[in-house]
Amino acid sequence: MIPQDTVAKILDTAQIVDVVEDFVSLKRRGANYVACCPFHNEKTPSFYVSPSKGIFKCFGCGKSGTAVGFVMEHDNLSYSEALKYLAKKYGIEVVEKEESAEDIARKQRSESLLLVSEFAHKFFVSSLDTDEGRTIGLAYFRSRGLEDETIRKYGLGWAPRDRHALAKEAISKGFKEEYLVDTGLCIKYDDGSLADRFFDRVIFPVHSLSGRVIAFGGRTLRSDKTVAKYVNSPETEIYDKSNSLYGIWFAKGEMSRSDKCYLVEGYLDVLSMHQLGITNVVASSGTSLTVPQVRMIKKFTENVTIMYDGDSAGIKAALRGIGLVLKEGLNVKIVLLPDGDDPDSFSRKHSLQEVQDFIAANEQDFISFKTDLLLSEAGNDPIRRAELINDIADTIALIPDAVKRSVYAQASSARFSIDSEILFARIRKTREKMLEDDRKAADRARHRSGSSYSGALAPQPGDVPPPPTEADMPYDDYEGSAPGENEPPVSFRASEASREISLLEYPTLAPAEQELLSFIYRSGREHLEFETDSPFYSPDEKYTVADFIRICLDEDGFTLMNTMYRKLYDLYFELYDAEPPMAQDEIVRSVMNGPDRQAAAMAAELLAERHNLTVKRFEAALTAAPTQLVTFVPKAIQVYQLRRIELVISSLSASLKTATEENVESILGEIQKYNGLKKKLEELLGRVR
Repeated sequence: MIPQDTVAKILDTAQIVDVVEDFVSLKRRGANYVACCPFHNEKTPSFYVSPSKGIFKCFGCGKSGTAVGFVMEHDNLSYSEALKYLAKKYGIEVVEKEESAEDIARKQRSESLLLVSEFAHKFFVSSLDTDEGRTIGLAYFRSRGLEDETIRKYGLGWAPRDRHALAKEAISKGFKEEYLVDTGLCIKYDDGSLADRFFDRVIFPVHSLSGRVIAFGGRTLRSDKTVAKYVNSPETEIYDKSNSLYGIWFAKGEMSRSDKCYLVEGYLDVLSMHQLGITNVVASSGTSLTVPQVRMIKKFTENVTIMYDGDSAGIKAALRGIGLVLKEGLNVKIVLLPDGDDPDSFSRKHSLQEVQDFIAANEQDFISFKTDLLLSEAGNDPIRRAELINDIADTIALIPDAVKRSVYAQASSARFSIDSEILFARIRKTREKMLEDDRKAADRARHRSGSSYSGALAPQPGDVPPPPTEADMPYDDYEGSAPGENEPPVSFRASEASREISLLEYPTLAPAEQELLSFIYRSGREHLEFETDSPFYSPDEKYTVADFIRICLDEDGFTLMNTMYRKLYDLYFELYDAEPPMAQDEIVRSVMNGPDRQAAAMAAELLAERHNLTVKRFEAALTAAPTQLVTFVPKAIQVYQLRRIELVISSLSASLKTATEENVESILGEIQKYNGLKKKLEELLGRVR
C-alpha cells in the first residue's frame, strides 16, 4: 500500500498538461489546451485540458478526470499502478507500507507463477524457430494465412514433440517443479515423473488485461480423431478462464477508440481479423461466454457485435450470448456469416473494405435477428407466433435500462402489430420474476456464507418496485417548509397509500439534483452574503453554500434520489467535516483523485461543464459571483422542492386508479394540499403563467 503522504505528493506534483502531453499532442486555445481525443476516433478536436482545474474532458465521448484518471483510462491501469507511473515520471520514491508475511508470500507466489508462464512462452516462441518448429508449426500458421509479423506480434509458438522438452529446460534454468505443475504447464504422475501438458502442438498464448502471459491453448495438427484437437491451460491462481478473453490485450485500445467490440469464437478468428485491420476483436475461446467476460468488455465499450458462424451451432451460440450481454446493460448486435464461413475464413477471402461493408449491411439488432429466425420457424401458426412474441418480450425484459426496454418494446409492438401494453405487461411480469429470483439467489448466497444481511439486489431505474413502505419510500417524507413559507406542508407518509413510481417519469429531478451538486463542488465553502431584507438573512451566522444546501435538505428530510449523486454528496461532506478543515480545492481534488473512478469522473464532469441551470433566467440580471450565489442557490433549493412535490402529486394521482372508495376523498385532499404548496413555490420562482 502506498502511504497517504506519498499519494498526496504524487497528486500535487503531477501536472495535467505535462501528463497528457506524453500521450497526446496538445495545442493551446485560450486558457485551455485542445486535441483530438485519444479515446475515440474524431477529426475535429473535442478533447480539452484545463490546467487551472487540473482536469481533462472530452465533449465527444464524455470521458473526463484528473491526471491519475487519464493514466488509468489510457493505459487501463489500476489506481495504484497509475500512481506508481506518475511517481516514476516525477522521480518520487514510493516506499509501500510493510505487508504481512502472508501478503508477501502470496504476492511472491503469484509473481513466480507468472514468471514460469512467461518463460514457457519464450520457450514455445523459440521452439517455432527450430527445424521441427519451422517444418510443422510455422508451416501451419502460414497455411492459415498468417503473416510472419502477425505470428511474431501475437507470440505464437510451437510445443516440441518431445513430451519432456519444456520440463527439462525449465528445471535446468532453476524453475521449481512445483510452479511448473501449478501453472498447468506440466503434469506430475504418481511415480514422480514430470511431463509437459503441451507437446506436438502449435501454441496460442493467452494474455491478461495488463499484457502478462497467463495461459496457453495448444492445437494438434494430427488427423488422429483420438487426439483432442485443442488442449488448454487449466484454471490456476493466475488464470481464470471465465474472466479472460483471447486478444483483449491487443484489442482494448481500438475497442475504446471505436466504441465497439466484435466477439468471435476462436483464436484464428481473432488473429485473421486483426491481421486484416479490424483490431477490436476478442474471443471467449475454450468456454461459453460468461458474465465476467462481458463485464471486461464493458470496461472499454458498451457496444458488442456477436460475429459467429452461420451454421446451426453458431446461431445457437449467438442466441445464448444475446441474453448475457443484454442483462449486463450492453447494446448487442449480431452478424451471421454465410454458412460454411467463420470470421477466420471470411476475412481471408475478402478485403478489409469488403468485410466492413458486409458487417454494415448484415448487422442486426437482436430484435430483428430473433424475429427473422423464429418467424421462419413459426410460419402462420398463431400459437408459435404467440410463443415468439413472448420470447422477444422476455429477452427485452433482460435489459436493465428502462428507456431502452421501452424503445425495444415499442419497436416490437410495431413489428408484430400488437398493442404495446400487452408487451409491457409481459415484460413487467418477466422482470418482476427475474428480480425476485435474483433476490432469492442473493439470500441463498448470504445464508451459505453466513454474512449479515446487506440488502437485496437493487432494482434498476424504471423497475416497478413492490408497494413501498414508510422506510423505503423513494422520496422520503416531505415535511419541510418551502423557503419563505411559515406553514410546512402536511406530512405525507407512504403507508397511507401503496403506490408504484417510475423515476423515468420525472426527468427534471436529475438536473435539479445535479445543479445542487454543481453549486457544492464549485462553491461549497463560499459564504452566502444575504441582504438584511432576505428571508434567509441571519445576523448571527453566515452560511456557506454547502451548509445552506445541507441544512435545507436535512430540514425537509430529503436525500438525493440518484445513487451516484448521493455518493458524490456524501463524499464531499465527509471531507468537508474533516478535522482540520480542508480547503474547497483540496476537497474536490481528493474526490477527483480518489480510487472511486466513477465518482471522480462525475466530479470532473460537474467542474468541466456549464450545466443548463433550471433557474437560468435570472442570470442575465446578475454580474458578480456572490450575487449569483445568493440568488441561484436558494432558487435551486426551491426548484428541487418543487420537483419533489410534483413527484408526490403524481404518485397520489396514480394511486387514485386503485384506491378504495373510502380512500379517494383523503387522497384528493392530499393532492389539493400539495397543489397549494406547488403553486406557492411556483410564485416564488416567478413561474406563474
